[in-house]
Amino acid sequence: MSTVFVQLSDLHIRQPGQLTYRRIDTAAYLKKAIQSISNRQEHISAVVITGDLVDFGRVEEYGHLAKLLEPLSMPVYLLAGNHDHPVHLREVFSSHSYLGTQGPIQYCVDIGSISLVALDTSVKNASHGELAADQLAWLSHVLDLNKDRSVVIAMHHPPFLTGIHHMDQQNLKVGNDSFKQLIAQHKNIQHIICGHVHRPISIQYAHTVASIAPSPAHQVALDLMPDGPSRWLLEPGAYRMLTAIPGQSIVNHMAYVDSFDGPYPFYENGRLID
Repeated sequence: MSTVFVQLSDLHIRQPGQLTYRRIDTAAYLKKAIQSISNRQEHISAVVITGDLVDFGRVEEYGHLAKLLEPLSMPVYLLAGNHDHPVHLREVFSSHSYLGTQGPIQYCVDIGSISLVALDTSVKNASHGELAADQLAWLSHVLDLNKDRSVVIAMHHPPFLTGIHHMDQQNLKVGNDSFKQLIAQHKNIQHIICGHVHRPISIQYAHTVASIAPSPAHQVALDLMPDGPSRWLLEPGAYRMLTAIPGQSIVNHMAYVDSFDGPYPFYENGRLID
């Protein structure tokens, strides 16, 4: 039986009534995404949110996020991004025992046939990401324990360059080479899911695939010029649906949130419908 789970990323929730960048009602966009997920007919085993849950790491922002997530009936797994505050995150989401009580927010949970390994790449008061030696040692130990299962690694900062220069300056800066060497040693790693860049991006990484999810709200402008400025725009929000089908690697679908015409049936009982 297939295992389906959703990846959301880069929610940037503010306190009620406040706008991100004084223009974007990120809560309204998240509500639409949650409604879309809740309305799906597939059995969704979990929702994984890969960091930048809120905008300034404030308790009030996490409280607002908790209210917004209440309609979701499946387990929700949270990761820290560079906009998050681990202490405040743990305080508000104290019922999420997998978050632990101190140190990096890292954990391993089972989602159907998948072992999800979550890493904390956030650095206090910095935009870039790092993985310390003790985090890599923890990851190595967890991967050894799960050597007979399909593994998905979740992290906020991508461990690769995207060509969007101003975002590449903020990727995983410390521990990158050691991380890639560790990934190469474990052939059961099916996918690495990331956030941070606010765009749908994928790359072959060691023997596996690494991808970045878009935001349900604002996206980073696609500008591959070396001197491209930092800009965002309101392309349609989206989330990822990852499907583990027995006998093959994970399939990664992107689901747009905004409404659109269709779907229209073209054939019914083998006959073309006009």
